Amino acid sequence: MSEVTMIGLGPMGTAMAEAFMAAGHDVTVWNRTTSKADKLVAKGAALAAEPATGELLVISQLDYQAMYDSLGEARLDGKTLVNLSSGTPAELREAAAWVAGRGGTLVTAGIMVPPPGVGQPGAYTFYSGPKDAFDRHAGTLEALSAVTYVGADPGLAMLYYQAQLLIFWSALTSFMHAAALLRRAGVPPTAFAPFAKGLHGELAGEGPMGFLTILAGELESGVYPGDENSLRMQAVGMGHVVETLRDAGLETTVPEALHRLFARADAEGHGDEGIAAVVESIEKP
Repeated sequence: MSEVTMIGLGPMGTAMAEAFMAAGHDVTVWNRTTSKADKLVAKGAALAAEPATGELLVISQLDYQAMYDSLGEARLDGKTLVNLSSGTPAELREAAAWVAGRGGTLVTAGIMVPPPGVGQPGAYTFYSGPKDAFDRHAGTLEALSAVTYVGADPGLAMLYYQAQLLIFWSALTSFMHAAALLRRAGVPPTAFAPFAKGLHGELAGEGPMGFLTILAGELESGVYPGDENSLRMQAVGMGHVVETLRDAGLETTVPEALHRLFARADAEGHGDEGIAAVVESIEKP
């Protein structure tokens, strides 16, 4: 078993510390508000007098500035820092240089579950940074989730993480719009949910209805067939969706933006292609 120092004891950091302990690792904890460590110490964790304790430091804080504030001028010689805090890819690259300047190695990460999912089946985390440092601690990090190494660039883990969040938030928000629209007509959200689940299954599935697989192939090839469902048709249909939402007295900011994007792609000459052609406008804001 390994020794782990957990820095940051909010809901996510606490769940991580508990997962490491459940896996049999020796866990030391540190938080700027020391009282947050009390429950973990009562369960057998050690309380660190300073954050830069031990060889493996796992960090879960609000952002990367919190790491700078917590570690201050501490030397990090020979230490590996695995930071699961939120930031931009550029911030993560700067942080990697900051850690290296103090003698340590930074492995960046983005965990794709809320605190209750830490250590549970189906949880996974993206990691990036020096491969040797990741490999050295991958077995320990498996206590949190399945581990997925995405490359040496320290910004890649956050790119993957934010790409997933973009899909996650957009999907949930679209469901809320749809449920609100139907609720205006007296349809309870629970009655509509099975149809929404079925559609998401079709998006992620294989075969002729596996839209994500088809879309990924078209995006990679740069060829967007529109013989059966042209982008122009989708733009017109999205305009009708917006009108329907307005008629129902609902918020339309996000659907309107989607309609404008479709309409702009049509105006830029992609109307006879498929919906994947929208990427050409996304890449040219």
